Amino acid sequence: MLIEQTLQKIRAIKLHGLANALEQQLAQPDIQQLSFEERIGLLIDRELLDRSNRKVNKLLKSAKLRQSACVENIDYQHPRGLDRSYIATLTTCDFIRHHHNLFITGPTGSGKSWIACAIGQQACRQGLTVKYSRFTKLLEELRITHADGRYLQLLQQLAKYDLLILDDFGIDPLEPQQQRDLLEIVEDRHKLKSTLITSQLAIKHWHEYIAEPTVADAIIDRLIHHSHKLELKIGEANSMRKKFD
Repeated sequence: MLIEQTLQKIRAIKLHGLANALEQQLAQPDIQQLSFEERIGLLIDRELLDRSNRKVNKLLKSAKLRQSACVENIDYQHPRGLDRSYIATLTTCDFIRHHHNLFITGPTGSGKSWIACAIGQQACRQGLTVKYSRFTKLLEELRITHADGRYLQLLQQLAKYDLLILDDFGIDPLEPQQQRDLLEIVEDRHKLKSTLITSQLAIKHWHEYIAEPTVADAIIDRLIHHSHKLELKIGEANSMRKKFD
C-alpha cells in the first residue's frame, strides 16, 4: 500500500520514467541483490532516458518532416555520388550549430527530400529545433498571412528554428512579393540559424530563378555565405523511387 502511494506521488511530480522503472524493479526478485546506490542510479538513468525520448518525440512532431527517414538507412550503394565521410560530417549537425546552410541539389528521384528529412530527424535527436516545409506551400502560407495580419508572427516563428528545411526550391516562378518574402526569411536567419534547401536547379541557376537582380543578389549572398553543398548526380533512369515500385 505504501509503495502505491509513493508511485502516485512520483507520477504527480511527473517523474514517469522513474515510476515505470521502479515498478519494473519491484517485479524483479533479483533486484534486491543490487545496492541502494545502484538501484537509485538505474531509476535516475531511466528518468533521464524517458525525458530525452519525450523531448525528441516533441521535436519530431513539431518538425513535421515529410518522410520518416534516418541517417542510419542512407543508401550508399546506389550510384548517386554520395561520399560517406562527407555525409558523416553533415550528420554530426555541427553545421547547424555553426549556423551554416546546406544545399542538396539533383534531379527528380535522386533522394534529395529523403536525405533532407534524415538530417532533420538527426537534428531533432540531438535536441535541435527543426521545421520542414515545401517551398511552394510556405509561400502560400506567407501570402495568406499578408491578408490576415499574421505575416510578422509567421516570420518570427520561422526565424527561431535551428534548422529550416525548404524542400523543392525553384519549382514555380516567383512573383515580386514572393521574392521579398524569401529575402525576409533569409535575412532573419543569416548568421543566426541554418537553412537546408533542396532543389532540382543547380545553384548557379538560382540567381536567374529569383529573377529580380537586386533581390537575387541579396538572397544568394546571404545563402551562400558559409554554406555546404551536396550534389546528387543520379539520373531519372536510376531513380531511388523505382526501388520501391
